[in-house]
Amino acid sequence: MPYSLSQIRIFEAVAQYESYTRAAEKLFMTQPAVSMQIKQMEEHSGLALFERQGKKMCLTPIGREVQQYASRVLQAHNDMLGAMKELKGTKGGHLIVSVATTANYFVTQLLAEFSRQHEGINITLDVTNRHTLLDQLENHEPDMVIMGEPPKGHGLQSERLMANPLVVIAAPNHPLVSIDRPLLLSDVLAERFIVREKGSGTRSAIERHLHKHSASCKNTLEMRSNETIKHAVEAGLGLGIVSMHTIQPELDSGRLVVLNVGNFPIQRHWHIVMRKGKRLSPIAREFKRFVMAEAPRFVQNMTASTGG
Repeated sequence: MPYSLSQIRIFEAVAQYESYTRAAEKLFMTQPAVSMQIKQMEEHSGLALFERQGKKMCLTPIGREVQQYASRVLQAHNDMLGAMKELKGTKGGHLIVSVATTANYFVTQLLAEFSRQHEGINITLDVTNRHTLLDQLENHEPDMVIMGEPPKGHGLQSERLMANPLVVIAAPNHPLVSIDRPLLLSDVLAERFIVREKGSGTRSAIERHLHKHSASCKNTLEMRSNETIKHAVEAGLGLGIVSMHTIQPELDSGRLVVLNVGNFPIQRHWHIVMRKGKRLSPIAREFKRFVMAEAPRFVQNMTASTGG
């Protein structure tokens, strides 16, 4: 019996989330419907694709092999849709982009300019955390993702987009702002820091950088977004380490200041990340070309406006 594309999507979702319930939520289905489709696949194939391990539905060895083919089928289907979209050219179409929360400021500006140049296109932008971005890539959802350092493997391909320096920020009335010399790393690490939660790309980069210099933040407050970090620093709760690209409005208005600290900024990069072998629609290819050309200019303009 041939399996439908819908069943293959269901199989892939259960394999990814290891749960009928989570797969059902992702696919906007009921849990019994998902369970029934998997049961039908197993009955018609005569193969056990999943086994329960505690609360998880884990792939059997046979299921893992089937998943490789399922992933190829879904990728081929997306490629087919992309090929069909090519007939429409770049005057229409639907662009789906997901970005890390820290990239929101500059990506929205680039999207605004791109949409002005390409009237009639539909754009879906999702701003979310690293974990969700990787889930979306695994599930073939966005045309592309703009994020920090991508993980190795996972069937992904990436291209470096532009520099993403992490800087130390303070409220303008913080005592360290008035010190008329470059600050030592020990000067700032004696202060309380407002940091992202464990597992965020920014937090990991900071910890690696400080470890390289045999240092660490002893007094910290954790926040789940850069916006709350900026508000907390502005209110005087401590210092922060954030992407330079997230603080332009606060710098322009004088609500935040970048401190001149030794061994800073931390040099990172933004990347464009896609599923390996993904076939982009004409409008997605045009957007990628546009971003690769315009993003570095964005950085230059920002550096000039801050006197960097």
